[in-house]
Amino acid sequence: MAYDVRFLSQADVESLGITMREVMDHVEIGWRLNGENKVELPAKIGVHPKPDCYMHAMPCWVGGEVDMAGIKWVAGFPSNLQRKLPYNNGVFILNDVDTGVVKAIMDCNWMTTWRTGAAAGVGAKYFADPNAEVVAIVALGTIGRITLRAFKEVLPKIKTVKLYDPIPEQADRFIEAMKGVCPNVEFVVCRDVKKACEDADVVTTCAPILDKPQRTITADMLKTDVFCMTSDYDSTFSADVVNKGKAFVCDSRNQYLWTQEHGIFFQNGYPLADEIYADMGEVLSGKAAPVREGRRTCLFMGVASHDVMTAKLILEKANKKNAGTMLKL
Repeated sequence: MAYDVRFLSQADVESLGITMREVMDHVEIGWRLNGENKVELPAKIGVHPKPDCYMHAMPCWVGGEVDMAGIKWVAGFPSNLQRKLPYNNGVFILNDVDTGVVKAIMDCNWMTTWRTGAAAGVGAKYFADPNAEVVAIVALGTIGRITLRAFKEVLPKIKTVKLYDPIPEQADRFIEAMKGVCPNVEFVVCRDVKKACEDADVVTTCAPILDKPQRTITADMLKTDVFCMTSDYDSTFSADVVNKGKAFVCDSRNQYLWTQEHGIFFQNGYPLADEIYADMGEVLSGKAAPVREGRRTCLFMGVASHDVMTAKLILEKANKKNAGTMLKL
């Protein structure tokens, strides 16, 4: 028996006018429910057909007051940047939890970008100094831009954004894209990564995820009191940054440890199980307190609850505006 499914392209999703604050609020709810043990969130599984690439399956059920389930099939290929294709791309499928039937199929490129930035913003909300004035962004692609957009929501006193990318022209593109979003901020392009980091209150890294990471940022480049936010696994921060500070926080304890146990990421000095201060579900459910002094690091791999919560937001907006295309399955 056929039934209706709403299909939403990236253009359809972009037309909905969803704000960063809305995505952050939804991401935060999903994290809280996970900390309350109301989420089924297996570690992402994947295949890796080419070097430094991934194709991940990310299923999740978010219970509680949300009660929604879905799965994202997402690929990340660094070589796409030279092909003028998106680094991340894929689809998200949202299912009805009473019947299991598909309710919506949607682009996941916008979703992945915005919920990644939103997660970084929520991390900053709980672990950055709210009076932070200097932010360093290392790697200036799409995730770097969206992370700054999220930081702007929770760090209202930002005055200076220091930029570093090994591809120099990336800085000009970044400034052109972000000067309207952050009109009262001074952008400073730095000649090397140390110069970018040395006086920053917040340092975020958004490089491609690599099987053999370079880890160019070391603890001696950083202030004593600094919030470090990594959205690139273990590609950029050295082990002494993440494992010798005041607190190390991951987005999902289970996913981090499962990935570490498989022997590719988070090796060579990255925190082990007993060295994790908390995951964000524990923080948002009140099981662990925020930390705002010393060197504290949030390492967010990206979890499927973010995708379900963002898909919920997208579908609610799309239903109201009758956006997208109705298909028969």
